[in-house]
Amino acid sequence: MKKVSFAEFGGPDVLQLLDAEEPHAGPGQVRVAVRAAGVNPVDWRIREGQFQQADPIELPAGVGIDASGVVDEIGEGVEGVEVGDHVFGEGSSTYAEFAVLSAWARMPEGLRFEEAAGYPAVVETALRIIGEVGVQSGQTLLVSGASGGVGSAVLQIARERGITVIGTAGAANQDYLRSLGALATTYGEGWAERVRELGHVHAALDLAGSGVLDELVELTGDPQKVVSIGDFGALERGVRFSGVAGSMPDALAEAVDLISRGKLHIPVEKSYTLADAAAAHIDSHAGHTRGRRVVIV
Repeated sequence: MKKVSFAEFGGPDVLQLLDAEEPHAGPGQVRVAVRAAGVNPVDWRIREGQFQQADPIELPAGVGIDASGVVDEIGEGVEGVEVGDHVFGEGSSTYAEFAVLSAWARMPEGLRFEEAAGYPAVVETALRIIGEVGVQSGQTLLVSGASGGVGSAVLQIARERGITVIGTAGAANQDYLRSLGALATTYGEGWAERVRELGHVHAALDLAGSGVLDELVELTGDPQKVVSIGDFGALERGVRFSGVAGSMPDALAEAVDLISRGKLHIPVEKSYTLADAAAAHIDSHAGHTRGRRVVIV
């Protein structure tokens, strides 16, 4: 099979599309013929070696954690799924023609493979950080860097829970944020004052790691009311850095429910081939995403 891999840590140029042996489903796993793989910031952070001290990997290594596809192999002890089922979920080395998933769910009716691949990690992250920041119905949540995949999920999940959301993004994405039910404003000079004009902030999420933690703490009045997934210096400011994933099966079940009820939709901004994985990482690293990027297999 074809698989994207890297043999050394570094920039996008270390990614190679190689011939590799097919993986097989172990106990509690399924294998899928991959139709699409989600492009997540964690993919290029791992490729750069950012997590080697906390969670080391051996090289060479594959790339990708999210995928959608058709089940073609079922591991020991797995029930409730059959060969031929269309599923989406989380696994390893998903930028490949075949991948093993450790958590999965049947795709909701009408959802395309390309769309489905964009949901698993971002929905799990969104649910986790909304819970960690402790925001409640009737309160206001500020989301910095709100137009990407996680932000898109946070805005819609929060709205469903009765939470008002203020989102910051680039000028080109203001209407997009409003379409998801957020009060929108641009980042850049004077952004904190623009947020104040929109309302009192009870809690805040830093999704982009763009050096705004001091302002988020000031706006909420308490570092414990701020959670970051993008700024490794968060702990130095008393802010929680959320890097440990929660229950993916629970997140997938909630994603299926929300999608099926028309309460969650994350658009695919751009798709790539396996051969263009490096370009996908370059674009993901640059930010300014509206929704999701995916690799089509």
